[in-house]
Amino acid sequence: MKKTVLHKAIALLGAITMLAGVAACGHSNNADESGNGLKKVTFMLSWAPDTNHIGVYVAKNKGYFKQVGLDVDIVAVAQAGAEQAANNGQADFALSNLTNVGMYTTKGAKIKQVMQVQQKPSAIWCSLASNKAIKSPKDFDGKTFATFGSNESDAVIRRMIQTDGGKGTFDKVTVGTSTFQTLSSGKADFGGFYATWEGVQADMYGPKLNCFTEPDYGVPGNADTIGIITSDKTISSNPTLVRKFVQATKKGYEYAYSHPDDAAAILVKEAPDANLKLAFVKKSMKTIVGGQYWGDPAKIKDGSFVFGTNDTKGAQQYFDFLAKEDAYTDSHGKTVHTVPVAKNISTDEFLK
Repeated sequence: MKKTVLHKAIALLGAITMLAGVAACGHSNNADESGNGLKKVTFMLSWAPDTNHIGVYVAKNKGYFKQVGLDVDIVAVAQAGAEQAANNGQADFALSNLTNVGMYTTKGAKIKQVMQVQQKPSAIWCSLASNKAIKSPKDFDGKTFATFGSNESDAVIRRMIQTDGGKGTFDKVTVGTSTFQTLSSGKADFGGFYATWEGVQADMYGPKLNCFTEPDYGVPGNADTIGIITSDKTISSNPTLVRKFVQATKKGYEYAYSHPDDAAAILVKEAPDANLKLAFVKKSMKTIVGGQYWGDPAKIKDGSFVFGTNDTKGAQQYFDFLAKEDAYTDSHGKTVHTVPVAKNISTDEFLK
């Protein structure tokens, strides 16, 4: 699995000390203006460039940011993670999800999600198709899980196994390179991927996978509430900046949803260091559009659903599940039972 918002970022949490104390450090939210009179703004990736980030690249390429007076610099993810970078001012905005925002706020972070792109889970939990011993999640019992070390993923796998009639016991190995390589080497029997990215990769290039989804096996709510985050400080001190960035970014994602092939070509062009193959990115976008991962296009068109709305109901169901599974810890690694409140760590006010 890539460095995901669902898993890899959470693995960093145990090493994080109090985040709030560094809020004054790093990049200033009152960014200097560039030579062309545009306000400089930093957007941080949450892993390598992919279709989850595509709307930001489209907005930059199409000039949507410039139209609202912004000069957006897209930067690689910091070692401590995009969430901490947004919290301490190193980045004005970043890609994350409500699950990670909730995890970080339990440790003292002051961040919010201001736009949610993905509206349904895309995580898939898979074994190699060549592994005939695994036919459903109950067969994960007693097998080895390729993990990035988060309590969250342990809770999900345990629930899926138990819902399928198993005990929910499994061994673990920490992924050092990629989950594909870990499974192919025989060091693990199953691991986590995303249907819209690694699932596409497996279909196109192999190895073939046998996969299961969370909603089918007892995991409630939406774990993959992927979207744009910023700090509470930025929201309070410069709401105009937040509105401009969100509006332009929303326009970029809406364009990508309506023109997936063109958007794919833009991502490949704008992120050359990622060495993305156009056919692969196009198929990823086709999967996103076909699966209506960003919302029902008909409802977006008739106005009954506003693109970018935060799914606080789905997020809260997932938060409550994680709390019951003791997945939340404070900045010292101690289990806490205070459940994050999705409506308090997100806002739709800048979508309009």
